[in-house]
Amino acid sequence: MSEDNDAVELDDDAETEAVDAAVEEEADTTEEPTADAAADGASADADTEAPADAESEAAEEAEDAEEDASPFDDDVMPDDDVDLLIPVEDYLSAGVHIGTQQKTKDMERFIHRVRDDGLYVLDVSLTDERIRTAADFLSDYNPEQILVTSSRQYGRFPAEKFADAIGARARTGRFIPGTLTNPDYAGYIEPDVVVVTDPIGDAQAVKEAITVGIPVIAMCDSNNQLSNVDLVIPTNNKGRRALSVVYWLLANETLDRRGTDTVFALEDFEDEL
Repeated sequence: MSEDNDAVELDDDAETEAVDAAVEEEADTTEEPTADAAADGASADADTEAPADAESEAAEEAEDAEEDASPFDDDVMPDDDVDLLIPVEDYLSAGVHIGTQQKTKDMERFIHRVRDDGLYVLDVSLTDERIRTAADFLSDYNPEQILVTSSRQYGRFPAEKFADAIGARARTGRFIPGTLTNPDYAGYIEPDVVVVTDPIGDAQAVKEAITVGIPVIAMCDSNNQLSNVDLVIPTNNKGRRALSVVYWLLANETLDRRGTDTVFALEDFEDEL
């Protein structure tokens, strides 16, 4: 696939800081009225006006206040009734849905909307769907023939944990040129499929996978190009917690399709700072 795109590359550190700040901002509790405050206000009005249905009005106002006081902007998918692998709140708290302030034409179909601050919001239901699809795909391969790569610092621990969980191989940090293409290199390997954390940061691994003709599964943010990617998992691929959640779900789903009883906890995939 080759499509024109309008992506503008950002400095990785600055971009990661911006995404992390957005996640923290959403997680902060706001000063919106609480349910108790709404109920108190309703009671005060009732004392003044003494309407016959004062209690019922107060209850309705309290319920509305609870909804308004939600700490997350939960407009992250077009259909709220989708059956997800985990509660949507867990995706939100990890910032899986938070993209960058750039998008490519390739990624448009995975973007739900754009926020007021310019950050694109990824469709979490598609993230969930693609995790299942990727698990279906990977379960057909011999575990030892699956290679997982991550040059991004925050992706290294969950990528290694994912590889360990499913029995795959991992190459994190700098991807040595020739790993897939040079038989004379001591670290030469011949996997059948490659999972990358970011097509930009893991460009060398993607390039070599294409050269030897093996499929690429990639975790892609709003600013990624997909011309050399065979299966996309749309996600925030810069945040520590987001990558932990996606690799955790992908590991458990892959193991489930193999008929394995082993189930890992999210904490197993979270690296301590």
